[in-house]
Order: sequence, then structure tokens, then C-alpha cells
Amino acid sequence: MDLHIALDGPGDLAARIYRQLLEAILDGRLRPGERLPASRELARGLQVSRNTVCVAYERLTAEGFLVARVGAGTYVGDAQRARVRRRAAPTGGTVRPRPPWDSLAPAPHPTGPPAPYDFGVGMPDSALFPLATWRRLLTAELRSSALRVAGYGDPAGHPALRAAIARYVGVSRSVRADAEDVLITQGAQQALDLLGRVLIAPGDQVAVEEPGYPPARRLFSALGARVIGVPVDAEGLDVTALPDGARVVYVTPSHQFPLGVPMSAARRTALLAWADRHGSVIVEDDYDSEFRFSARPLQPLQSLDRTGRVVYVGTFSKTLSPVLRAGFLVAPAALRTALRAARQLTDWHGDPAAQAALARLIDSGELSRHVRKATRVYAARHERLTTALGEGFAGLLTPVPSTAGLHLCARLAPDVPADPRAVQAAARRLGVTVETLAAYCADRPQAGLVLGYGMIPAERIPEGLRLLRRGLEEVLAA
Repeated sequence: MDLHIALDGPGDLAARIYRQLLEAILDGRLRPGERLPASRELARGLQVSRNTVCVAYERLTAEGFLVARVGAGTYVGDAQRARVRRRAAPTGGTVRPRPPWDSLAPAPHPTGPPAPYDFGVGMPDSALFPLATWRRLLTAELRSSALRVAGYGDPAGHPALRAAIARYVGVSRSVRADAEDVLITQGAQQALDLLGRVLIAPGDQVAVEEPGYPPARRLFSALGARVIGVPVDAEGLDVTALPDGARVVYVTPSHQFPLGVPMSAARRTALLAWADRHGSVIVEDDYDSEFRFSARPLQPLQSLDRTGRVVYVGTFSKTLSPVLRAGFLVAPAALRTALRAARQLTDWHGDPAAQAALARLIDSGELSRHVRKATRVYAARHERLTTALGEGFAGLLTPVPSTAGLHLCARLAPDVPADPRAVQAAARRLGVTVETLAAYCADRPQAGLVLGYGMIPAERIPEGLRLLRRGLEEVLAA
């Protein structure tokens, strides 16, 4: 790699080069075993004599920081490995982010190996990913001929993928769309970000479900919106509790996150009528609705919308893998131009090769086959989890009825004096990962647990729940 050396500062040129190289070694920018430029090459780049560079190299070699190998070059030595420390970034100063970014931090990201019994939420089983098929399709797109003609693309995304998605959601979810209505995004979160940029001004009201999806709430708040939680019951979002001034209403009607209940037909009709009366936009996040185990799915709000007030958001993070960072939105014609401009101004467009490969995966029928296979696997896990909860936690936890998705919510019985956070901590000590329902509540905490089954095999569910029961009993006995 090119080595940047500044020649300003005290001392002669050789001393300056020595000092710059020494600092780079000590703070870790130059690592043990790394090859330095030849003295002639570095001298030419710095426009100094070769002898000047040789003096600096020889001094560092004598001190053990460099090793000269005859016929091979000069390398950073490892004798001083213990002294290598990367300098910390500058601290303090007067530069501060504007509110609300000055109080926001990234959500905790799990590191290290997963727990032996992982009931984490929102992750599909990576073992089900059609890796061989995906590798073949992606390799076919990475041809030299394709790269020679490649340039900056349409911010709406690869035309073939937009057309494939329009057909796919039209057949599988009755969404009314053609390719022009579809905009490809880096997952559902970017779709929400783009919508927030073009729809929400600072101070606007945005209604979200309570309990609901925390990243959506955090995003809208970061964009300056006044986020208001609206209660959810057995029929979904309570439309009568919506604030009159809400500019945007964010909902997960097919499989409410995290409770798992579908929004009733009556509530869907009422929500669309409410949006018409108040001039509001409905953002419909069709969260993991592909995995449905029983009960015929209700029509999406988008297919019932007759006035262009619904934006439909989808993702392949649950159906395939979050590694792909592939999502989309289906927008009314009135929003297309603004959304495409917002996408272009943020990151222009996604990976054309991956998008073309995904289009082939959809058009070939491989995605549908994968979804059918994965649904059978998740259905077995859902049944095992529901049965085990009913048998092992009677009087302690009550599962919320759900017939789709990758997780199940269970409420703590009212007379069970246990803090779900304490239960979560006790379970973690026993090798079980589980989430609390309160983590999805902002205004009105609810006592319960949320258990995902995307990452845990069916045969491990009973033992995982046995350990969870043990953790709950430990909390009750404390």
C-alpha cells in the first residue's frame, strides 16, 4: 500500500522519516510482518535522496522495529509487538451532533457465539438459505462483460427485480403493482427512512403501534417526528385511539409485531377510512407474513386502498437472509419521483449484480419453493413451541394466538409476581436467549416474553423451555 509520510517538523529529513515510521509502528498502522516500500521507491515518492531513507530504515532496524531480509525487502519486526497500541480517537472538543442524534446510540448488537438455546427474535434459520442456488445466480451476474458496461443505475433499482417483485407480491399477496410502483431498498429499514425523508417534517405526528417495532419508532423520532404509540388489541391497531393530526400511521397488519395478531377486516376498513378523512399516509409493513401456518391471510391494506394512501413495505431479510440487505416498497404514483430522488441522494442505488440475481431467483420459482420449504420447518417449530408452552407453563405464561411468522408472544399471568427482565437474565445464565415484551413498549410496558423460533431446531425447543421454566422458578423463589 502507499505509505504517507509528512516531512514537516523538527530535525533533518532522515529524522522526520524515522519519527513518522516509528509512530506508525507504535500505534498499529504498520503491523508486524508488513512489508515497507523499497528505499529507492520511497525516496522517489518523497522526492528525497535514497540515502536519506536508508538512514531512517537503518536506525529503525538497529532498534528492532524493522527487519531487513536480503533479497526480500524491509519488514516491520515483531519484537516490539507488545508496544504496538492503536491511538485512541481524539476526545472532547466542541463539535456535537444536533438533537435528537446527540442522545441516540446504535441498538446493542450481539457478539460472540449464540446461546445454546436461542429464542432470539427476527432471524431466519441460515441453514435453510438456498446457498448453492444463490451462488450460481450471483456468479452468473458477475461477468466481465456486465462489468464493462456497468455504471450508476436507476435509483429505483434493477428493472428486472422491480418487475419480478411486482409479479411476486401480486400473486402471493394480492398487491396491486407494476414495476414502476416498486423501489428497491436495502431492507425494510431503508424503506422507512426514505418514506420519512419525503413525508415527515420536524414536529409532524407519526402514529405507531404500542407495543411495536422499536427501530421504526427510533427512526421516526430521529427524523424529528412526534411519535405517538397507539394501543393494539386482539383485532390489531385501535383506530379510535389514533391522534387526529397524525401525518403517517405505521402498522404491521398481517402479523402484528410483536404480538402476532392480524388486523381484522373491520379495522382495516376503518383505518383506510380514517386516513382518507385526515389526509394521512399509511405505511404497511408486511412483516414476515410469508410464513403462514393456518388461516387464510387477509388482504393487505394496499390492495384495499382506492385513494393512494398506502405504501407497502416488504423485505427479504426474513424469507432469505438479512445478509442480503434486500427490501422494497410499493408506492402510490404521487410519491415515486420524491422517493427515487431521496434514494439517489442517500446511496444512489444498491448492488446491481445481487439485484439481478434476486430477480432470477424469483422468476425461476426458486424463491417460492424456498418459502414453502421454510414454512414447513417453521410450522413444526411453531407447533412444538406452542404445545410446550401450554404444557409446561400453565398458569404462568399465556401464549398470544398467532398463525404466522418467526416468533411467538406469551404474556405473564397477572398473579405471577415475576419481573420479565429478571426472568430473561436468569434464562441467559442457563444458556437461553429470550426477549421481554416490555422491550417493544415505549409508553405502556407489558409483562411477557417474546420467543423466536427462527434459529432454534424443533428438537431443542423442549429443553430450552425447560431451562426457561427453571429460570422463572428461580425468580419466583428469590
